[in-house]
Amino acid sequence: MPVIKRRMVMQFWLALALGLALRLVFVLHAPRIAGDTLIYGDIAKNWMQYHVYGFAESAAGPIPTLIRLPGYPLFLALCFRIFGDDQYTAVMLVQCLIDLGTCVLMADLARCVFGQRAALVVLWLGALCPFTANYVASPLTETLSLACIAVAFYGLERWRLQRTGWNRWLWMIAAALAYAVLLRPEQGLLAVAIVPAMVWIAVRREGGFHGTAPVATLALCVVLPLVPWTARNWRTFHVFQPLVPRDATDPGELVPRGFNRWYRTWAIDFASTEDVYWNWNTALIDINDIPTRAFDTEDQYNRVAALLNEHNETFNATAKLDSAFGVLAKERIADDPIRYYVALPVARLLNMVLRPRTEMMEIALEWWKWSRHPAKTAFSSAYALLNLAYFALGGTGLWRWRHRQWDGYAVLGWSTVAFLLLRCALLLTLDNSEPRYTLEFFPLLTLWAGALFFCPSAKGAGSHQPRSGSDRRVAECVQHDASRGVELFRKDSMGPAGKTP
Repeated sequence: MPVIKRRMVMQFWLALALGLALRLVFVLHAPRIAGDTLIYGDIAKNWMQYHVYGFAESAAGPIPTLIRLPGYPLFLALCFRIFGDDQYTAVMLVQCLIDLGTCVLMADLARCVFGQRAALVVLWLGALCPFTANYVASPLTETLSLACIAVAFYGLERWRLQRTGWNRWLWMIAAALAYAVLLRPEQGLLAVAIVPAMVWIAVRREGGFHGTAPVATLALCVVLPLVPWTARNWRTFHVFQPLVPRDATDPGELVPRGFNRWYRTWAIDFASTEDVYWNWNTALIDINDIPTRAFDTEDQYNRVAALLNEHNETFNATAKLDSAFGVLAKERIADDPIRYYVALPVARLLNMVLRPRTEMMEIALEWWKWSRHPAKTAFSSAYALLNLAYFALGGTGLWRWRHRQWDGYAVLGWSTVAFLLLRCALLLTLDNSEPRYTLEFFPLLTLWAGALFFCPSAKGAGSHQPRSGSDRRVAECVQHDASRGVELFRKDSMGPAGKTP
C-alpha cells in the first residue's frame, strides 16, 4: 500500500475512533433523558403494548395523540423491541453509529466534489463536532434528521452520476426524504430543496420533461407515508391533519394564540423559551424572568404581573387569560410593527445560530453572568467561539466554492443553499428560540468547509474548472504523472478509480 494512501486510511479510522470516543463521553457522562424523550418513549411503548398512539394515561388506558409524528416513535419501538423497554442507553449507542455514518457520507460527498484532502477535513470536522455529538446523548429526532440530510444530498449526487433514471440512488433519496418528514414536519423543506434539483437534472439531461417520471415517483413516495397517518387522525379525532399542529396541541385543547403572540412581541433568547414559554399552563412564570423590553409602559407591566399572578395560582391557562395577553400583544404590535415583524424574528434567528450550544449541559441559561459562574461562563464563551468558527469555515467555503463556479457541481451547490435558506425562512416564523433548530446546518457547514481544501491535480489549475455539471471527479492533491491524471479524470466518478459506483 502506498505511503500516502496508508496515511489517509489511518487518518480516516483515527477520526472515527475519536468521534466515537467523543460521543461515548456524552452518552456516559451527560445523557439527557427528559421532556420530549419521555413523550416519544411513552408513545412507542403504548403503540407496541396497547396499539394506541398516545402518551398520556387515563383509567381506561392510553389516550391517543397527534402532537408528534410517528417517525421517531417507530425508531424507539424498534430499539425497545431489540434491547428492551426504556433501554435509552442502547438507543443512544445506536445513535452514535448513525451519527458517525452521517460524518462518513458527508466526507465521501466532499471527496467527490473537492478531493481526498477535503474529504479528510470534512470527516474530522464532523466527527469532532461537539454540537451534533451532544445530541446523540439525547434520544430525540435530531440525530436521525441529520442522517436523512446527509443521505439525501449524497444520493442526489450519486443519482446524477448514474445518468438519472431508475436506480438504487433514487430509492435511497425517496426513503431519506420520506422518513425525514415522518421525523419532523418542517423536514419537508428538504424535499423542497432536493426534488426541484432532480427535475432540473432530468430535464437538462433528457431534453424535456419526459424524463422526469422517476422524480415524480419519488415525490409520490415522499407523500405516501403520510396517508395512513392522515387517515388515522381523521378516524380518531375527526380532523384533517397530515402533519402535526403548529402549537403541538391535541383537538379540543386550548390553543394559546394570545399568549404566544404576546410572547413574540419581546422574546429573543432561549432562556425565555425555557423560563416562560414552556411554563405556560404547566408551571410558575416569574415576572422577574421577563426582560424589560416586554413592557412599553408601566401599565403594561402591571397588567402582565396581574395576569401572571392569576396564572400562577393554579398553573391553568384559561381562555380569558389568553385573550387578555392577546390584547396586550395587539397594543405592542401597533406601537412598533417593525419590531414585531422584522427585528425580533431576525434576532431570534441570530440567537439560534450564535448562542453557545450548551442547552443540553448542566450550565445556567444565563451563561453570560460571569459573577455567578465564571468557569461555566468561560466554557460557554469558548463553545460560542467554536460554533462561530464552524459557521465561518462553512460560509467562507461556500463563497469560495461559488466563486469557482461550483467546480462543476452547481445543482448540488444550489440545492444545499436552498435548503439552508428555506430553513432560515421557516425559523423566522417561530415563536420560540431553540439552538437545536439550527443543528441541521452542520452537515452543510462541514461540506462547504471542504471547499477551502479543494486542490486540483498537478496538471491544470483549479480556476479553470468547467462550468457545466460534467460527470468527473476533482483530481486529488497527490503527486502522479500527467497520463495517470488524465486517466483518472476520464474514468473516475464518485467511486474508486476505474470502477462504476
